[in-house]
Amino acid sequence: MPNASPCNVVVLLSGSGSNLQALIDDIQGSESAARICAVISNRSDAFGLERAKAAGIATHVLDHKNFPDRETFDAALMALIDSCQPHLVLLAGFMRILSGAFVRHYEGRLLNIHPSLLPKYKGLHTHQRALDAGDSEHGCSVHFVTEELDGGPLVVQAVVPVRVDDTAQSLANRVHAQEHQIYPLAVRWFANGDLRLGSEGAMLNEQLLPATGHLIRT
Repeated sequence: MPNASPCNVVVLLSGSGSNLQALIDDIQGSESAARICAVISNRSDAFGLERAKAAGIATHVLDHKNFPDRETFDAALMALIDSCQPHLVLLAGFMRILSGAFVRHYEGRLLNIHPSLLPKYKGLHTHQRALDAGDSEHGCSVHFVTEELDGGPLVVQAVVPVRVDDTAQSLANRVHAQEHQIYPLAVRWFANGDLRLGSEGAMLNEQLLPATGHLIRT
């Protein structure tokens, strides 16, 4: 995708929006081809909405509690997203399991960031689980979203050493710092036309990425 034509991005979130802020800062501080055109939350009290408003980005709230089931909510969410005409949809702490119809609709243009070195520790409480397992390394992953929870081809992973005195919180803090590096990186790749989802997996500069994605060690 040429830089002259902005890559419209919609961000979905449910909480504080720290990854959104990292994306905003990266786009504003560089010649990025990406443009965040809307931020959508299922929670009206999500602080990420305030971050978006401060940056002049349109915000929308779609409360899942107002819908009878997941499929109806997802259909309304798709209609709202599509009205923004995005090239890319980002999950940034969006605490909803998405239906297969939603994931298929955005196939190849839906990215997620997860606080573990996938395929390890899908789901929640990843930092404590890494400590409980005695892992020497932990980290975070950006991946294309598929119907498998926290599955899908990996794009980039940042590896963080686990320290002997780490708590779940201290480990989380270091992982979060790396999330704020690799999510903007993946978005830049996509917006520049360097990253795409191929039939065999994630492709970067027309080269198939390894199963681990692009690895960054800190």
